[in-house]
Amino acid sequence: MSPAPPFCYEGFNLDPERGLLTCRYSLGGRDFTEEITFGPGGNWDDPGVAQAARLICLLAGVSYYKTAAPPVIDLGRVPVTAAELGFLRGFYLDGLGEFAYRNDLDLSALQFTGGVIGEPPGGQLGPSAPHAMLIPFGGGIDSIVTVELMRGRGDAALFVMSKPGDRFAAIERPAAVTGLPVVRAGREIDPQLLRSAELGFLNGHVPVTGILSAIAVMAALLDGRDAVVMSNEWSASVATLRAGGRPINHQYSKSMEFEAGFRQVLADALGGRLAYFSALRPFTELWVARKFAELTQYHATFRSCNRAFHIDPAARLDHWCGRCDKCCFIDLILAPFLPAGDLRQIFAGAEPLADPLLADRFRALLGTSAASKPFECVGEVGECRAAAVLAARRPDRAGTALLQALAAEFPPPDQPTIEALLRPVGEHWIPDAYAADDLLV
Repeated sequence: MSPAPPFCYEGFNLDPERGLLTCRYSLGGRDFTEEITFGPGGNWDDPGVAQAARLICLLAGVSYYKTAAPPVIDLGRVPVTAAELGFLRGFYLDGLGEFAYRNDLDLSALQFTGGVIGEPPGGQLGPSAPHAMLIPFGGGIDSIVTVELMRGRGDAALFVMSKPGDRFAAIERPAAVTGLPVVRAGREIDPQLLRSAELGFLNGHVPVTGILSAIAVMAALLDGRDAVVMSNEWSASVATLRAGGRPINHQYSKSMEFEAGFRQVLADALGGRLAYFSALRPFTELWVARKFAELTQYHATFRSCNRAFHIDPAARLDHWCGRCDKCCFIDLILAPFLPAGDLRQIFAGAEPLADPLLADRFRALLGTSAASKPFECVGEVGECRAAAVLAARRPDRAGTALLQALAAEFPPPDQPTIEALLRPVGEHWIPDAYAADDLLV
């Protein structure tokens, strides 16, 4: 890492009258400002809100640091505990693992300076309503399954983050099907980030789910809620690949490692008054897909294709593209549990499994090619192989030539292995009051 000006945290401000959090950063004479707007009302006097805002400022900085990725980060006068500093270092190193890999950078010597090091805050934080959940919702199968698992287990609302005033049809349509109220936050990144190529910035993936998690915590506190319920499943912890002896995980901020660290940070900062956990942590994508297949009321509206979330509204598709890695994975993981005709209808006649030109995308998912698992939010190889085997056995898939050919390219997992993937497989931090029935038997 060559000598360069440090990336600096300049602080944050709360404006309760406008429902606004402003975070400020600088790098090499260039200033960056991020604004996050929350809905009207809320208890802005709650000390927990200021603590949540501080954590947002700490995590959101990663988006601006990556413009040049200098060797030093100066936290300035931002308060931080020693434990938070350790968590933040991991958030940068592991959360930017894919970014560093793609840009051929070594961030292992990253140094943090400054910061007002202190103990976790004391004092009485305001009360929250018991069993009042906020569920971040993206319109895909994971968050939909979480909503239905949580239904009846307390007062629930959805959380949706977007650019202020923007709406994604791929989120709004299934959100309407849930019948739940929606709590919103508007995240306005500094417009300079949208000019990365012009300004000579480095570019790449950031751990955005971690930033969303912190914003959801603040939204929950403002709305008097006591839990943020995520939808990150077991395989989100599995590395996309390994490079230089380190795991590189596209889904780091959906992983168990991130969840454990962030839970501890929240426990210290908020005195344990707000629960943060993933309702899907002990479950595989195969388990989630089987659950989703039963939720027929969502089949006409759900969407996970990234083309539905393009930053430019004019470039957004109002249907599945049917060609990207995410479309291929969703088709594959649902194929064992939905009739072939239903999936053809979901993909509007452009089902990925019907397109032989997509064979190599499926092989990357199945681990039968030299290509690594895609840098996408997709399941791990074992889940994908089990899905392919189960789908290929379906009578209505006998004529799906690509699927049959793909399933013949690897040693099939045995039945006990497949059945194990349809049961809880991992540790979790789900309180009993929120736990799915599978976890209570």
